[in-house]
Amino acid sequence: MRIYMTARFRVQPESVQTCLYAINDFVDHIKANEPGTLQYTSVQEYGDSFSFLNFFAFEDEAAEELHRESAGTRRFIDAVYPNLVGDVEFTRFGPVAST
Repeated sequence: MRIYMTARFRVQPESVQTCLYAINDFVDHIKANEPGTLQYTSVQEYGDSFSFLNFFAFEDEAAEELHRESAGTRRFIDAVYPNLVGDVEFTRFGPVAST
């Protein structure tokens, strides 16, 4: 069964550019190495450019585990987490309807 998740986080103002580079590197890694990650989208809030929301969808539990354990995830965590304001808020969703 498909898994849908979001990750909401806020970074320190001086680290936005570093985090943008890390996000783009992360998405490039996902595209090249994670066929079971069906979607990974990162958006930056208009009214608060230090806030981000990542939305991602996995084919199944195995794809989610591959993503969690990947070198790309480790690089992302190492680059972004030291710059967080607060914690990353993860939310997991189940499918209801889609186009």
